[in-house]
Amino acid sequence: MTGDVSALASGGCHIFSGCGFPAPGLQDFEWKPLFSIGSFDFTKPMLLAILAALVVIVFFWVAFRSPKLVPRGMQNLGELAILAVRDQILRPSLGRKGDSYLPFLVSLFFFIYIMNVMELIPLLQFPVTSRIGFVWPLVFIVYFLYLYLGVKNQGAWGYLRNMIPPGVPAPIYVILVPVELLRFFVFQPFTLGVRLFGNMFAGHLLLTIFTLASWYLLSLSVGLVYAAGSFALAIFVFLLETLVTLLQAFIFTTLTATYIASSVEPAH
Repeated sequence: MTGDVSALASGGCHIFSGCGFPAPGLQDFEWKPLFSIGSFDFTKPMLLAILAALVVIVFFWVAFRSPKLVPRGMQNLGELAILAVRDQILRPSLGRKGDSYLPFLVSLFFFIYIMNVMELIPLLQFPVTSRIGFVWPLVFIVYFLYLYLGVKNQGAWGYLRNMIPPGVPAPIYVILVPVELLRFFVFQPFTLGVRLFGNMFAGHLLLTIFTLASWYLLSLSVGLVYAAGSFALAIFVFLLETLVTLLQAFIFTTLTATYIASSVEPAH
């Protein structure tokens, strides 16, 4: 929750107090600057993104700073994390020959997951990826790598040619070529980013709605029943978000592995 809505709720705005329900909206995704340097405003989502990156870096540094033959403690957790990404994301798409991309995919997965799960941590309580400005740089990195590997492994002309399915009647290419080019260069990167952003945006908004509604409806009357129902829904959405935060990181990273695979070897 952020400024205006939180202030209204904590200021005694209840169902019988005469004020309307402080409905969450886009204002819950806007943050006042923590500090400013010239025209640059440093906000809470920026701080959380940096914190997420530090969590990933510190965790794997601590886990593997002095690796042992028989892993224990943090090294054991680190190896389990890496093996999960390797066996569930990388190997199904790229096979063993794709193991060189494992550090990138591990970093991408856990960076996105930590930014997502910030939503569920008290005091932090905001998923960084619900601000689409933090998602597009990840999409750009993925697609730059995607195109670079495609040109490197197939050549520029071969890469473009392999985007188009062969063996269809010649007149169909009039429609098929622009559709396939749009799919590769517009639709895929757009949906890759919007899928992550949209799910985290919607989840945070629902969680905020039911949490505020529980407080707003709370009263020593019939409102108590509605408050209890809203609170139950808030708990349900919270538990659902524990799955969604992980699932969205998994989907984004899996699609990245799939795109890399199609660049390393032609799909058609």
